Amino acid sequence: MNFKEALDKIEIFERVGRIADDMGLETYVVGGYVRDLILKRPSKDIDFVCVGSGILLAEAVAKSFDHHVPLNVFKNFGTANIRLEDWEIEFVGARKESYQRESRKPIVEDGTLKEDQERRDFTINAMAISVNKNTYGELIDPFDGVKDLKRKLIRTPTNPLITFSDDPLRMMRAIRFAAQLQFDIEPDTFDGIMHEAPRLQIVSAERIIDELNKIILTDKPSYGFKLLFVSNLLHQFFPEMVELQGVDSVGDKSHKDNFYHTLQVLDNICQHTDNLWLRWAAIMHDIAKPATKRFNEKVGWTFHGHEDKGARMVPGIFRRLKLPMDERMKYVQKLVRLHLRPIALVSDKVTDSAIRRLLFDAGDDVNDLMTLCRADITSKNNNKVKRFLSNFDKVEQKIVEVEEKDQVRNFQPPVSGEEIMSIFELNPSKIVGELKEEIKEAILEGQIQNNKSEALDLLYKLAARKGLKKK
Repeated sequence: MNFKEALDKIEIFERVGRIADDMGLETYVVGGYVRDLILKRPSKDIDFVCVGSGILLAEAVAKSFDHHVPLNVFKNFGTANIRLEDWEIEFVGARKESYQRESRKPIVEDGTLKEDQERRDFTINAMAISVNKNTYGELIDPFDGVKDLKRKLIRTPTNPLITFSDDPLRMMRAIRFAAQLQFDIEPDTFDGIMHEAPRLQIVSAERIIDELNKIILTDKPSYGFKLLFVSNLLHQFFPEMVELQGVDSVGDKSHKDNFYHTLQVLDNICQHTDNLWLRWAAIMHDIAKPATKRFNEKVGWTFHGHEDKGARMVPGIFRRLKLPMDERMKYVQKLVRLHLRPIALVSDKVTDSAIRRLLFDAGDDVNDLMTLCRADITSKNNNKVKRFLSNFDKVEQKIVEVEEKDQVRNFQPPVSGEEIMSIFELNPSKIVGELKEEIKEAILEGQIQNNKSEALDLLYKLAARKGLKKK
């Protein structure tokens, strides 16, 4: 590959090289940009390393433009970055690092390019291209990163045991890169991950979940999760998912392996959505099966109530993993709780009332719920899968028909609690809630239409039975 021609296409490389020459700084573009350039993957992040002060170089580059260029300086880390249109450009001085056993924060010293490359996580991220005039476009690849890209291999540039002990987050990054690029992990490197897996305990949950979410957002996240499981990394932070693995048998009755079923559901749903939280719902939908597993002589293995138990588990897992405790958590919780409901409606005899209740409970997320339910059909019997999917088509058509007729998605009872209190001169009390609930139930059962007139007529009848009189 002609790197000089590739760099010439983007003005910033020549500019940085010219300024670096004026300052007498040996300077390179390094890391992910070089990797993605060779892989022909789009990238808007550029990292420059110079043998000297990256901050001074960044300041000089920012001042070289006729217009204002935002500059952020992080003196504690010896880095600076500028934003140029949609480019994120970072500058750092070449450095060498050493670590103490109890921390993943390095002791940093100025270093050479070679020492800077040695400290990097993987060979494919340790390549550099010179931007200085005399060596412009020359590739420095001391650890055969190009060869590893061709072999589709993730490998550490130095001893993997030291690499992962120094910074255990690199183990998550190894699997993330393998999942994103669909690469293999070199055997010695993977052995290093397995050996050092317990070291992940010193890494913050925020850093772990950031890498995990990137794995979940890949085209086929099951590959990343299998690597996490086999390496014992998953055991360090997500034991509930690990517990899904395995098959119990009594006589000739067994249940499916819910870990691998979950991964298949996850892959299935990824074919239809990039929504991270819908993918999380796929991960969590059967999370309570180990806790609800029972054996019945007549029917075999059961998991009664796993959808409700799973929904109750969601907040605790989200809190521990440092996932957002907001509407996104509630969305996942709702889908976990409701994921069996559409399956129960797979019948030609499904009632409008059952559809109305589903629409009321799922609200605007009913389409996502149906996407999850379709992904949940993982039988090896293709005829069975086709039959279930065909039945889901009928349910979805029924949802459209009932919604058009009754408009119950996200509906609120047409008569509010405040109105009930005003009409009958009541204080907030149990009876107000009971009246509201009975009106809601009558609408969902199709006994009255979803409008104020019919709701008020019913309210007066219900109130009369309870001995209430209008003021």
